[in-house]
Amino acid sequence: MRPSAIGTWSLAGLVIGVAALAVSLSACGGDTAGGAAEPATHTLYLEAIEPKGTTNVEKEPFPEESLPEGGGYALDEPDAEGNWVVETYKWSTDQVVVTEGDTVNLEILGVNGALHEGKIESHVDAFTVERGKLTSLSFEAGAPGVYKIICTLHRPAMTSELVVLPRD
Repeated sequence: MRPSAIGTWSLAGLVIGVAALAVSLSACGGDTAGGAAEPATHTLYLEAIEPKGTTNVEKEPFPEESLPEGGGYALDEPDAEGNWVVETYKWSTDQVVVTEGDTVNLEILGVNGALHEGKIESHVDAFTVERGKLTSLSFEAGAPGVYKIICTLHRPAMTSELVVLPRD
């Protein structure tokens, strides 16, 4: 893909993800616009996933540029047949949106990758997600702001956001 196509894809994915999350929050009694009168409880589902792409040097040349350090990206050199692979780890959603004071229950399924050690800035100091297991987290949404949901093993790619909206 051309760099501009990647940016468009990411923006489109973000818009779709936020729209889907808004529908999810509405379905569980949440208020996506902030200003809910009473705190709500949200149970949201995430997955630790690993998108991969495989091609051959006859179709696409192997990239000359290296990817960022940190374990979040992998680029495998072409094999004897000229096949090469690029992969990344990511949380299945780019944003979780809640309102200040809400109770947030996250259910995170480990689909790919043996282990993901994570944290949510200012909310959860540490959690572990393992392949084939469900990790349950529960916390109260703190002060309004944007906080990173980070896998410390697979940076910079495996980062999402907890968006806490103000309660009027």
